[in-house]
Amino acid sequence: MDFLFYLALVPALAFFAQWVAWRTRLPGILLLLLLGVALGQFVQLSDFLPQGEGQSSSGPLFAVVALAVAIIMFEGGLSLRIQDLRESGSAVLRMCTLGTMLTFAGSAVAAHHCLGLGWKVSWLLGAILIVTGPTVIGPLLRQVQPSRRVSNTLKWEGIVSDPIGAVFAVLVFDLLFLHASEASAADALLLLLKTSAIGVLSGAAMGFLLASALKRFWIPDHLHGVAAFGSALLVFAGCDHFAHESGLIAVTVYGIWLSNSKDLDIEHIVEFKENLRTILIGCLFIVLASRVDVGQVWEMGFAGLTFVLMLLLVVRPVAAFVSLFGSPLNLNERAFVAGLAPRGIVAAAVSSVFSLRLEQLENVGAAGADQLANVAFLAIIGTVAIYGLAAAPLASWLGLSDSSGNSVLIAGADAWVVAFAKELNSCGCQTVLVDTNYSKVTKANLAGIDAVCANIANEHAMDELAVMGSGKFFAMTPNDQVNGLAVRECRGLFGRSNTYQLAFKADTQRGMSRSGMGRSLFSEGLTHSAIARLFAEGFKFKTTKLSEEFTRDDFENYYPEHHLLAGISSSGELVPVTTDDIVDSRTFQTLIALVRTPE
Repeated sequence: MDFLFYLALVPALAFFAQWVAWRTRLPGILLLLLLGVALGQFVQLSDFLPQGEGQSSSGPLFAVVALAVAIIMFEGGLSLRIQDLRESGSAVLRMCTLGTMLTFAGSAVAAHHCLGLGWKVSWLLGAILIVTGPTVIGPLLRQVQPSRRVSNTLKWEGIVSDPIGAVFAVLVFDLLFLHASEASAADALLLLLKTSAIGVLSGAAMGFLLASALKRFWIPDHLHGVAAFGSALLVFAGCDHFAHESGLIAVTVYGIWLSNSKDLDIEHIVEFKENLRTILIGCLFIVLASRVDVGQVWEMGFAGLTFVLMLLLVVRPVAAFVSLFGSPLNLNERAFVAGLAPRGIVAAAVSSVFSLRLEQLENVGAAGADQLANVAFLAIIGTVAIYGLAAAPLASWLGLSDSSGNSVLIAGADAWVVAFAKELNSCGCQTVLVDTNYSKVTKANLAGIDAVCANIANEHAMDELAVMGSGKFFAMTPNDQVNGLAVRECRGLFGRSNTYQLAFKADTQRGMSRSGMGRSLFSEGLTHSAIARLFAEGFKFKTTKLSEEFTRDDFENYYPEHHLLAGISSSGELVPVTTDDIVDSRTFQTLIALVRTPE
């Protein structure tokens, strides 16, 4: 295969796998791994890299992998806000301290007894498997929609545990393989302190410098993303030069510093990094999975399956329940945390790097050293597949998510909007209203509708709302400018396809660019003012379930004056009517309409 074609094929496969995952709601990482393994049967990136005498071609490959992981961890740090720890700080601290120790020990013991690996390799693998894969947990949380406290706990644990696991792997490798004859607890503590200090101080210093530069407008807007990208790579490489894996700590701290800097707008940096992270994750998983020896993984057979089940059913539950005993999380929340710990890209990258380093060492006397990367990938595939399929049913069974998946966040709380929200609730759609008018919010709450008094255009307002973003957003205030700002704020959370906007008047969009608007709600001419007028004239919102006895034609004959607003499809999904009319409303099983009741 031509090298240029290979470089073009990997990103294309990365997109295809994640698109299929979006369409089928299957774990995207699992599909990336499968495509990578399949590609590896024909060609690998290392086949194109130069290889001198006595020199591995994997060296340049893992240098690129390390830099890509650094960007992924930096983007993860940008998503962490200190205020999220108000409800889940205790749980996060417990999981990242006691939980990591229990996972480290449990994984090592399971690897030794289930797979027959030597104790040295088992301890190294246990350190690598401390990580819980934020790149996998993030999409699962958006799909499952657990409570905010559980979501914050898992998100923080997933991102913070990655550098912890990498540092522990360095400690274990250094003590057991490089200085086994003279290893001591003092040496381990000194190495840990050195690595942590370099990472934390360097990350904080770089965060302070960039934040100061941005606040003083020393860097133009179009270079903000490039500045963050370049400085993250620089601080990562610089720290790793002095202490292995301290770079991961540095970029994580760097991201956290920026995301929590007061009066600093980093939304455009986050958007730049999110797009970059998506393509990097896809490409990394495909390239690294292509290096897996399928035959060796298959040879593990029952022993490999037993190892994965031990991670799922023993190691993670013990670590979670013991660590969270006495924490603010209730029993159901602890059970969900115990049932979600997929491994991700950092585990794949770190295991591949240490597998290479073990190959380069001679006479290490470590049984199973050649199996390290394969076992790690087996753990990744097993945990991603099982957690990806079981997370949503588990959350629903524990009462921690909306099983219908039809959550709706509505900006606006006028009287007719409240009446519309009632109809959505009657169809099983979890609906939340948000408005800045306290009187309207109070009336909505008295009517039995969940409503919050907040400014939806404020970036911090979403932190106070119990909507995770896998539902839909309707901008329905009587102000087009407010609707436009709300759409911009919520588009990244809900996605363009699930972000809708209702016009106030038919001609008020002349000064608004199409790129700044959501999908146009309802039929042409059915604007905010038009609906308000019809509602005042006596039109009512009506939900009608169709059947063989009462068909769509019967509905239209019974309500000759009606305006169809939305419907429930045969799969149970809420589908709003839009002016683009890309959905056939004749397929609706339930109709939600604005009707004039016959006399």
